[in-house]
Amino acid sequence: MLSMVFGSQFKKPNTVLYPFVKPEVVDRFRAKLKFDQEKCIGCKICMRDCPSFAIEIFRVSETEKIFQAVVRLDRCIYCGQCVDSCPKDALVQTKDFELAHFNRESLRVEI
Repeated sequence: MLSMVFGSQFKKPNTVLYPFVKPEVVDRFRAKLKFDQEKCIGCKICMRDCPSFAIEIFRVSETEKIFQAVVRLDRCIYCGQCVDSCPKDALVQTKDFELAHFNRESLRVEI
């Protein structure tokens, strides 16, 4: 038993030092949404296809076709359905996974 104890002192740890060393995520990792306002045509297909009703699209001005997206991160299940259904690729999922907050109102993000 002592040989196992002394032998384990010279091995690398099996755990990850998460807050100090950021983990590498895979290419198809689904996390926080990114919205490109210039590409959006206001069809609201992403809003209708969202199974958790987490995304809303609003028209910013009446004279111009400029739209804004509001994402409820507390409702979002990060399935990527809104990204897949967008015909103009105005929505993209980033690799930003650190989204924890203490206040639920701060999880309503205007992007």
